[in-house]
Amino acid sequence: MGKKLNQQREKSFFEDVLIYFDKASRFVDADQGILDQIKFCNSVYRMRFPVRIGNRVEVIEAYRAEHSHHKTPTKGGIRYSEHVTQDEVMALAALMTYKCALVDVPFGGAKGGIKINPRQYDVETLEKVTRRYTAELIKKNFIGAGIDVPAPDYGTGEREMAWIADTYMAFNPMDVNGLACVTGKPVGQGGIRGRREATGLGLFYGVRHALSYAEDLKKLKLSPGLEGKTVVVQGLGNVGYHAAKFLHEAGARIVGVVEYNSAVHCPKGVDPEALSRWFREKGTLYGFKGCKDLKNPEEGLELECDILVPAALENQIHKDNAARIKARIIAEGANGPVTPEAEAILNKKGVMIIPDIYLNAGGVTVSYFEWLKNLSHVRFGRMEKRYEAANNRKLLEAIRSIAPKNNGIPEALVKALENGPDELDLVYSGLEETMVVAYDKIRETYLSDKKIEDLRTAAFVTAIRKIVESYKLLGIFP
Repeated sequence: MGKKLNQQREKSFFEDVLIYFDKASRFVDADQGILDQIKFCNSVYRMRFPVRIGNRVEVIEAYRAEHSHHKTPTKGGIRYSEHVTQDEVMALAALMTYKCALVDVPFGGAKGGIKINPRQYDVETLEKVTRRYTAELIKKNFIGAGIDVPAPDYGTGEREMAWIADTYMAFNPMDVNGLACVTGKPVGQGGIRGRREATGLGLFYGVRHALSYAEDLKKLKLSPGLEGKTVVVQGLGNVGYHAAKFLHEAGARIVGVVEYNSAVHCPKGVDPEALSRWFREKGTLYGFKGCKDLKNPEEGLELECDILVPAALENQIHKDNAARIKARIIAEGANGPVTPEAEAILNKKGVMIIPDIYLNAGGVTVSYFEWLKNLSHVRFGRMEKRYEAANNRKLLEAIRSIAPKNNGIPEALVKALENGPDELDLVYSGLEETMVVAYDKIRETYLSDKKIEDLRTAAFVTAIRKIVESYKLLGIFP
C-alpha cells in the first residue's frame, strides 16, 4: 500500500512550539516573568486506569494538559491515538491557547489524549474507556463548564462527546449547565448545527480571505480568488474532507489527495465527495477513476499545486521533504504539520504559510458558540428567526408597492429573506466574521514590522500580546 508518512521529528512537538514562541516574543513588549508564565503548561495530568475487556484487564494511559488559565474555562480536544504522548498533548494545549486568543474566544488552551488505536476496539470497549477517562477528569477537577471543556479531535467525534457529557451529568446531576462541560456533541444532545464541518469551513473562509489581497499574491504569481486554483489535500478526515468540499464548490480544482496508506494525482480535478465515498468503501484511494495512483503517499505532498492543505497529523512537512514541496501556499489544516526546520526552507523559497493557530480555529470558534448555547439554554435563531422574517416580508412588500412586479429580485433571495436566519446561518455567519477579522489582525501585525518574517510569527505575536493584556487586566502582572 506504499510507505507511511514520516512520523520522526527534528525536535519534540512541544519544543517546536517553544521555538515559535521565542521567535515571536522578541516582538512583544512585556516583562520576562509574564512571558515565562505564558510559555509553559500550568497543569498536566497523566493517568493510568484499568478497563476490563472480555476476560482480561487492560491498563490505559491517558493525559489532560491545561496550558493557560489567563481565561477560564480552558478548552481543547481529546484525541485517541496510539502515538499520544505527554509532549504532544502539552504542545497541542499551548497551540490552543494562542488559537483562542487569535480569534477572540475567551478560553485558555487545553488538550487531552488517550493512548489507544480506536480501530482495534469495539464500540462497547471504547465507551468504557471514554467513561472511565471522564471519571478520572472529574476526580481531579479537570472538566466542567467553567473549568475545562473538551471537544473532539483526531480519533474522536460526536459519539465520544455524548458519552463524556452523560458521564459528567451522572456525577453532577444538579449542575444545570452540565451539558456545557464538553462541545462537539450531537445536535439532539446539546450540540450545535455546523460544528461537524466547522474546522474545514473555517479553513475555507481563511484561505478565501487571504486570496483576496492582490498585493500579497503578486510575489507568488497568483491572481486573487479561488477560481481555478489547484489544490492538494492531505487527509480525508473531517477537516480535510470539508476543506476540500468547500474549496471545490468555490471553483478550486482538487488535483491531489493524500491518505496514510495511499495517494492519488488527479490533473483534471476530482470531486472530493465521490473520492471520500470511495475511500470509505475500499479503504484506499487507489483505483479511483480519473486519478493516477502514487506509489509512495508522501509523494502526494510534493505534487505541483497552488495550495497544499496538510490536514492530517503533525510533522508531515519536515527538513527532508521541504525542498521538494512545489506548492505556493501551504494552508495548515492540521496542528503542527510543518516543522520549524522545514519552515525555514520554505520561507527561503517564498512559500506563503497560513499557520495552524489561525487557520484551523474554526472548530474552537463553533465550539464556543455551542458552549454559549448550552449556557443560555436556547437554540440560536429561536427567538429572532420569525421576527426577522416578518420584518423582511414587510420590506419586500414595501419595495413591491413602489416598483414593477417582482422588482427583479431573484426568487431564491426572496425565499431566504422570508425565512429568516436559522441556527446554521448564524453559525456560518459568526464563523466567517471571526476568520476574516482574525486574518486581518495577523496581516496588520505582519505588515507593521519588517523584522517579522512570516505569518506564523505575526500570528504568535498577535496572540501573545492579547494574552499579556489579559494577565495585566487580572492585576497579576504590572
